[in-house]
This record gives sequence, C-alpha cells and structure tokens, in this order.
Amino acid sequence: MSEIEADTMTDRSRVPPGDEILPGADDVAPRTSTSYAHDKAKIMARLRRMEGQVRGVQRMVDEEQYCLDVLTQLSAIIAAARQTGLLVLEDHVRGCVLGASKHGDTAMDQEELLTELMGAIDRFGRSVG
Repeated sequence: MSEIEADTMTDRSRVPPGDEILPGADDVAPRTSTSYAHDKAKIMARLRRMEGQVRGVQRMVDEEQYCLDVLTQLSAIIAAARQTGLLVLEDHVRGCVLGASKHGDTAMDQEELLTELMGAIDRFGRSVG
C-alpha cells in the first residue's frame, strides 16, 4: 500500500463493534433532511426512551438479573427501534421520494431515488428481522 493510500484510508480500529463505515462515506458531504421535521419531537422522545431502556438493561446485566427478564427488556428495545425506524422510513417516502417526484425531477433522478429507497428498505428489513 502506498503512503497516499494509507493516508486516505479511514482508521477502522476506532469504530465500535457493530458500527460500520460505508465505503466512500468520507468523500460525501453529510446530507440533511426536513422530511421528518414534523415528527422530530416524537422521534427524539422515542430515542430518549430507548436510551433509558438500554441503560436499564445494562444495569440489569451488571446486577446479574434473570436472563428472561433481560431478554424481555431487549425485546422492548428492539420493538421500539423498529417502530421508530418505520416512522423515519415513512417520512422518507413521503418527503424525499414523493416530494422529489412532485417537483418534477427527471426520470434518472427518480430512478436514483427508487434505488436508494429500495436499499434503505432492504437494510432496514434485515436489521429488524
């Protein structure tokens, strides 16, 4: 590997297990969205609730509580994440995908949006089982 390649590579040793860096993610400016703006408060409240549930499960494990009780709480966190994800996905479809078609974007742009949407649905579907 050349020095140039080594300098431009992302240091993956600092990425927590389970988190992944998408190829080329460093090359792209962060995208923003207003499609979920009207649900932002609801989304943030759900995320804060989930954060509290995760801390509760950490405490349960630390205190060596019964396995089935821990699994029950993990199931609740997973269900909350699924519902939150569905809300964001719905807002994405309504705001980003349908909104783009309303603004008369070209067929190529619509095809790109459809490909992006299908990828998002695929990733989300795999993550929530």
